[in-house]
Amino acid sequence: MDLSWMAWTKPTVAFFVFIALCLTVMSVWEYKVPGGAPRRGILGLDTTRGDRLFISLLGSAYIHLAWLGLIGPWLWGAVIVSVLYALAVFRWV
Repeated sequence: MDLSWMAWTKPTVAFFVFIALCLTVMSVWEYKVPGGAPRRGILGLDTTRGDRLFISLLGSAYIHLAWLGLIGPWLWGAVIVSVLYALAVFRWV
């Protein structure tokens, strides 16, 4: 299979491994503690664990894009902000 169209750099591979790891951890969590009943957070939406994971991943993508546009290519700051954002989403949304 020719995958030369994709820039398979170490950060790209790390990104896809991270997404797969997130999905695996969420699947194991749901298997061990089933239910994950929806809860109403500060947005007024009923969200499940999977919804909160999706919101945190989507928000992290926007944080990284904004960081690239406003600050530059040093992304460790964006990673820190994204982790804090994800913790806040899982806590309060």
